[in-house]
Amino acid sequence: VQLQASGGGLVQAGGSLRLSCAASGPTFSSYTVGWFRQAPGESREFVAAIRRNGGTTHYANSVKGRFTISRDNAKYTVYLQMNSLKPEDTAVYYCAADLGLILSSLRFEASYTYWGQGTQVTVSS
Repeated sequence: VQLQASGGGLVQAGGSLRLSCAASGPTFSSYTVGWFRQAPGESREFVAAIRRNGGTTHYANSVKGRFTISRDNAKYTVYLQMNSLKPEDTAVYYCAADLGLILSSLRFEASYTYWGQGTQVTVSS
């Protein structure tokens, strides 16, 4: 599957953005999709994940209550709605996908085979 992330931009603290991860292929609904982010000088970190067929969602503690991950399998797209953005949310955001991930593996980037190209999110104070 090929992934295309979009929707990043520059926003003031407290604002909102919605990222999209568009996928190719009719089997998209079978994939678990995750969002990760990487700030300058930092390692890539888990943000959120959604299980296949619009199942359960999982979030990093740092974004819980502010970010919402969802998917529209008919459009082959996963969304990350980001509200109450903070300067520390500034990073390049990547979407990733894979099949058959178990719960304990969702938060690890090495678990995902397919990656999008990343989209920059910048939150000004």
